[in-house]
Amino acid sequence: MKKIELEIVALSHSITQTHSYAVVLGELNGLRRLPIVIGGFEAQAIAVALEHMQPSRPLTHDLMKNFMNAFAVELQEVIISDLQEGIFYSKLVCYTDNDTVEIDSRTSDALALAVRFGCPIYTYEHILENAGILMEDNGAKKGKSESVGAEESASDREDLSGLGIEELQVLLNEVLEQEDYIRAIAIRDEINKRK
Repeated sequence: MKKIELEIVALSHSITQTHSYAVVLGELNGLRRLPIVIGGFEAQAIAVALEHMQPSRPLTHDLMKNFMNAFAVELQEVIISDLQEGIFYSKLVCYTDNDTVEIDSRTSDALALAVRFGCPIYTYEHILENAGILMEDNGAKKGKSESVGAEESASDREDLSGLGIEELQVLLNEVLEQEDYIRAIAIRDEINKRK
């Protein structure tokens, strides 16, 4: 089967499931999007790596990368290989000097590792056909899948817009102390927008 390369285009709260997040993968050089609902810890792990943040202690996925590096195991690629009853299945394609091995993984963990290793993310046509959203050139979506929020909610933006720059800086320090990296990104973006 031909592999289709994807990239992470958005990470946000899921509007379809409470206490969950959505990572939206976009077809490289294409208009299709693949929304995947993930847990909060995995969302934070992805956000930390995407934003090149340095947490005060290594997260689980940082530990996995360090462990793999210590034993000369490279993550070559991540493949979102199957979709069954709404659940995505993924494989980590790892290699050493002597061997190449495919390891089953939750998709959220595979994506968190892919960001850390800077390796490509792939899927297959049938998965994009069944779970993807086609974006038209103007950014509107059309397709079979249900919508997943790809940006912060309006109430989140209003909460931040009412604060002064000093208050935003204090809030940023507080959420970083609590290791809420997704909220920290939104606050940092609001600060940068005002500069």
